[in-house]
Amino acid sequence: MSILRKIFGNGPGEPESEAKKLVGVYLKGDFTQHGYFSEHAAREKAEHGQILALDPSQQSESLLEVLRALHTIETGQKNWHKLPTEKRCTSGAARALASDLMRRKLPFTPEQFAELCRSIQAVMPQAWPDPRVYFVATVDRYKKDGGGFTPEHLTLLCEIQRQWRAESGDIGKRANKLGELIGSADAPPPLPVFRNGEVFASQALDDLEGMDGPRRNAWSFLLSHAAISSGSKPSKSWEKQARERVTKVGEAEFIQRLRSWLPLIDQPCPLEREQRYEGSNYVYRFHPLQICDPHLDLLKGMVWMAGLIDDDDLTRTVGAVGISAYKKLPGIGPRATRVGNACVWALGNIASSSALTQLAVMKVRVKFGSAQQAIGKALGTLASAIGVSTEELEEMSVPAYGLTEVGRLEESMGEFTAVLEVIDGKAVLQFRKPDGKLQKAVPASVKEEFAEDLKELKSAAKDLEKMLIAQKERLDGLFLLRKSWPLEQWRERYLDHPVVGILARKLIWRFTGGTDGRTMDAIWFDGALRDFDRQPVDPPDGSTVTPWHPIDSTTADIVRWRNWFFEHLIRQPFKQAHREIYLLTDAEHTTATYSNRFASHILKQHQFNSLCAVRGWKNRLRLMVDDSYPPATRLLPEWGLRAEYWIEGMGTDYNDEYVTESGAFRYLVTDQVRFYPIDAGQATAHAGGGGYGPGWRQTLAEPLALDTIPPLVLSEVLRDVDLFVGVTSAGNDPNWSDGGPQGRHADYWQEYSFGDLGESAELRKQLLGSLLPRLKIAGQCRLDGRFLVVEGKLRTYKIHLGSGNILMEPDDRYLCIVKAPTGGKDGEVFLPFEGDGKLATILSKAFLLADDRKISDPTILSQIKR
Repeated sequence: MSILRKIFGNGPGEPESEAKKLVGVYLKGDFTQHGYFSEHAAREKAEHGQILALDPSQQSESLLEVLRALHTIETGQKNWHKLPTEKRCTSGAARALASDLMRRKLPFTPEQFAELCRSIQAVMPQAWPDPRVYFVATVDRYKKDGGGFTPEHLTLLCEIQRQWRAESGDIGKRANKLGELIGSADAPPPLPVFRNGEVFASQALDDLEGMDGPRRNAWSFLLSHAAISSGSKPSKSWEKQARERVTKVGEAEFIQRLRSWLPLIDQPCPLEREQRYEGSNYVYRFHPLQICDPHLDLLKGMVWMAGLIDDDDLTRTVGAVGISAYKKLPGIGPRATRVGNACVWALGNIASSSALTQLAVMKVRVKFGSAQQAIGKALGTLASAIGVSTEELEEMSVPAYGLTEVGRLEESMGEFTAVLEVIDGKAVLQFRKPDGKLQKAVPASVKEEFAEDLKELKSAAKDLEKMLIAQKERLDGLFLLRKSWPLEQWRERYLDHPVVGILARKLIWRFTGGTDGRTMDAIWFDGALRDFDRQPVDPPDGSTVTPWHPIDSTTADIVRWRNWFFEHLIRQPFKQAHREIYLLTDAEHTTATYSNRFASHILKQHQFNSLCAVRGWKNRLRLMVDDSYPPATRLLPEWGLRAEYWIEGMGTDYNDEYVTESGAFRYLVTDQVRFYPIDAGQATAHAGGGGYGPGWRQTLAEPLALDTIPPLVLSEVLRDVDLFVGVTSAGNDPNWSDGGPQGRHADYWQEYSFGDLGESAELRKQLLGSLLPRLKIAGQCRLDGRFLVVEGKLRTYKIHLGSGNILMEPDDRYLCIVKAPTGGKDGEVFLPFEGDGKLATILSKAFLLADDRKISDPTILSQIKR
């Protein structure tokens, strides 16, 4: 007897209905195409159309009939794909018909609905087509049409929900929506899945267990709704329900709980977690900081809810969670992109000054490319809403944090005065006694009588330090934005702004105005704008202000400004007076349309990719797959240009030396720097190599001649590329001292580590020429070509001014020092700018080696005494 006859055979005296007859004939058909089941062939069957043409009640009967057949066909089989061909085709056809019927608005009696629930519960998971994806919509329609849930219905629906929650992907998400539909005031939906021992989940469960019944019910509704968070942003209906659930919980309690739970995602899971795949020996082991999938949507929804409330403390929490969610885990990537994107949406939706602060901080701290795009989009949306550019919004929205003057706040607290002052980039909080003396410890009377004010002051100090970092990055990027301001607007937003002024008053500005349009350069010093001769500068009314760049000044003026910062011991927030200048070389005049200045380097791809995001370059992580990639690009809309740095993955074999477990190249090989019109077609290179060329049916645009590129643009772009090489080159890696994998790149490591100096290293050499006479170890140091030579007690050392790597005389043996101590107070050296980590490293190594007899590290000593 065939399986279909067994399924559809009539019992004694049982009449065969039209629905049952059509379903039986339908499932006896041939549904193969090219030897495989074809969903298209199933839908082309005449009986398929006839069933869908029946009246709704008969379609309901057909649905139940086909689900019975599906259960019988698949009973006892572990996997649909393991069924014999005949049964597999029949199973697929049954699923296709059931899916089409469930998409329709069909009526069900209470008995039929109960049978539908039992049938859906028996449908085999992880097989396609899957009629279960339409079940939640069917339940929703049944409920709205007045069909109340019986106790049997609720029991069955809860069982389905528990079963579905064990699955990942789409079905797991639909379990949360199902929970919302079956919940009631007396019987709230089961809590979303908390599992795997993650610290935030354990704390949430503990807190929920300690609540009374009504409060736990309110939280069950809220968390169940939070877990239904699909899409890139919440829908209006989702927001409406979310507000209702927050109201029932209580806004104050909601804020307090989220501020307690959300930061706990930073704590590693104490349990070892793994996932085994059926039919495979592969076991996936979770990273301790990895957030499991069921929790991601729940956290995403909770953050969305936080975005509906304007509370500064909660806003700061959301900002911190966003930074944490975007952090990359080795071999995995960003921890929780969904949660990070939700934080960006939430901050953009709040749109308070505190939220804008957090977005600005995230823009600096997050190094993930798509996250940068999301943050930029959120800022752009807010800017459009008030009719300004994104840059203007960032200028206008910098909060003062209560500062009463540039970099300083004073607030009376009883007999004491709180003094918050920014010193060397740090917000220092002190208290002035009645006698005028300062103390760092918080007075007992202030703790008792001004607890809330003190809390706000400490929070402002933390936010202020983060904002200074964000503003430093923003100011450093002004050169390529072609920014200029009317004098009064510049004074308001920069010079006299309580926060931005801290940085702006350490920068040089150019003023253009007057009847003759002459220019004047000045910096704020001793209560006024002054030139490098300390003479007051009074720009005429109507002057235009722009950031000063050394490429627009004479060599003599540049030197005088650099000396000025040394003389007055003023440290700029980034390189301005000492900024590297990249002019066209003879070789670049010869090549005309491209620069080979930074070609043939080997870079660490993941470091390079992160740095690209920080510096505003667009880049795709290259995988060893059959795909093509564009070069790393920097869009310059203010100039109508696009800069490109041509790079390719390094390696041809899929092995651990050159490729990660996820298939990403570990290293890149660099090539040309080119410029194109911003909207010109773009070349791509295949992941397997072969060079850059036009895409399919595309014509590659001609690159622009380098001598037509504005000097400032050329210099700033090449400065970025020099930074990429200087920071991410494999030549910086002590582990590559043997030439990298299998010693194949010994020549590159040697040339990079001890070869000719680039522009940044040449500038470093000039700066060291001014610094050395001021150092305690000046008598033991001298500059010799590419090296800083240090005379130690045991050996003479040569520190390369480009890489920071060390050779020991007399045989130029390599000395590996991974990280040198700073040297304490004796090793502290005034630098006229922040941000050159390489120079700081060179100086710290110099102080260490000058007193090499005191070195106690056995690894270093063994190399010196060898």
